[in-house]
Amino acid sequence: MYKYETHLHTSQGSACGASTGAEMARAHKEKGYTGIFITDHFFNGNSAVDRSLPWKEKIELFCKGYEDAKAEGDKIGLDVFFGLEYGVKAAEFLMYNIDKQFLLDCEDFDKWHPKKAFDAVHEAGGFIIHAHPFRERDYIDHIKLYPRHVDGVEAVNGAHFDHLEFNDRAKVYAMMYELPITAGSDTHSVNCMYGSGVETEEKILTPLDYLRQIKEGRLTLRESTM
Repeated sequence: MYKYETHLHTSQGSACGASTGAEMARAHKEKGYTGIFITDHFFNGNSAVDRSLPWKEKIELFCKGYEDAKAEGDKIGLDVFFGLEYGVKAAEFLMYNIDKQFLLDCEDFDKWHPKKAFDAVHEAGGFIIHAHPFRERDYIDHIKLYPRHVDGVEAVNGAHFDHLEFNDRAKVYAMMYELPITAGSDTHSVNCMYGSGVETEEKILTPLDYLRQIKEGRLTLRESTM
């Protein structure tokens, strides 16, 4: 089986992150992961990037965590894929199979109407997973769902090891709308790795391989090891 982390943050792209991309790559390699998806918070979320900078400069800084993780992964034999976590107020969506050029071409992407942003990702060949849709926190004033605009639901979030009801509600939501489910740790530090993610029998070579296996229900979802 091949093990993948689908949801993690670096200190370079996420203000809540505590470890660099290179540190994340090494830590996940040591834990037996085959690959990781870097999904830093975009500018409409808890981003580490100064929003007052010009768009191109912001994108360069935002991608640094992924690029450092990718460079380290290439050295140590860990597959590293690009993604991001897009904020809609306090709702958050993992976007995959897009790249730096997509972001450079979509100036002020963080300020677009959510449905316009979702459509742009799909038109570019990307896909969207609703991250932890039923998380409850002080900063979340209400729950927002876009079942007709996402390709799946993160029904197992490793950071919810102490609130499994959040995951249970996400599973019910996915079932009600016939959406496939996946899992991720939502890791922010190498000192607190939740051990979640997915396992596959077939190696993921591109993000679209991950999407195909999501749709085919071929993923083994890893619960938190905390």
